[in-house]
Amino acid sequence: QVQLVESGGGLVQAGGSLRLSCTASGRRLGVVAMGWYRQAPGKERELAALIRPGGSTIYADSVKDRFSVSREHDWRKVHLQMNNLKPEDTGVYFCKMVIHAGAEYWGQGTQVTVSS
Repeated sequence: QVQLVESGGGLVQAGGSLRLSCTASGRRLGVVAMGWYRQAPGKERELAALIRPGGSTIYADSVKDRFSVSREHDWRKVHLQMNNLKPEDTGVYFCKMVIHAGAEYWGQGTQVTVSS
């Protein structure tokens, strides 16, 4: 079982930056991906950024060149550096971990609000 806790959300003006962190505890064997999804009010949850073993990354087109995902040793933490934030980046950001056996774990989410 894995537990994920997000931190770092908040209110920021457009053009500003935030750094989200996700701390993982529990059995972290066989991780195939870990990253961030977001859900804006009234919209479906969508991928923001993902990192895989070996360091390959996937970004949504809307965040490329502005967001950067990174991880620490043993998948204990994953970070999302968000620069040049826009009002459309507002939403709840969820951390997700995918295990080799197909299990998925989610955090509770952290609110990011970008004012214009």
